[in-house]
Formats: sequence, C-alpha cells, structure tokens
Amino acid sequence: DVQLVESGGGSVQPGGSLRLSCKVSRVTFSSACLGWFRQAPDKEREAVASISKDDVPTYATSVQGRFRISEDTAKNTLDLQMDSLTPDDTAMYYCAAGHLIMCTAFAIPSFPDRGQGTQVTVS
Repeated sequence: DVQLVESGGGSVQPGGSLRLSCKVSRVTFSSACLGWFRQAPDKEREAVASISKDDVPTYATSVQGRFRISEDTAKNTLDLQMDSLTPDDTAMYYCAAGHLIMCTAFAIPSFPDRGQGTQVTVS
C-alpha cells in the first residue's frame, strides 16, 4: 500500500517560512501526480500545489509566488517550501498521491492516497 508521512509543520509568525516534507513509499514517481492540499477549520479542502515528472508545477492562486513544491526521487520525498506566510495559510496540510493524469484537473483533495497531515499555524 502507498504510504505518505508528512513532517515539518509548526507555528510561525506572519511573514515567516516553513518547509513541509512528505516521505513517499510504494509510489512510482514516473507515473504519479503528487501534491499538497490543506484544510482549515470550517473550510473546504483546498488544493495547494502539484507536481509530476513531466509537468511544470502547478499552484493555487493563493500561494503562487510564495510556495514551491519539489520532489526528490532519490530520497522519495515531496517537499513544500512555504514563504511569506500569512494567517490565511493556517490549516492542516496533507500530502497526496494519484495517477499522473490526475495532475491535469488539480483535484488534489480527491487523490486516492493521502497522509495523516501536519498542522501549520501562522499567528
């Protein structure tokens, strides 16, 4: 079974930075779409960023220019560098994996596999 384990969440002041990491197991990077989504209390899940082997990374408008997604196939990790954080970025962040074709729709919250999440608090 696919395993996704997030780490790196925490509390930070507005304007600060955090780097999330997801340890990815039993996923073939060359045929997968990997991404991050988040969910704040009383809000719907929101796709944040996605990446695949052949595609340019895709970002939600709300994080464009501030977040950067990257994957390291040698270490089997998916990272999310988050800069210039604001209170609106406060949420539980989840790493998710789906088939390569799923990158087109950017429907990351619907991906079949996801981790347990890591909390990010900006205040």
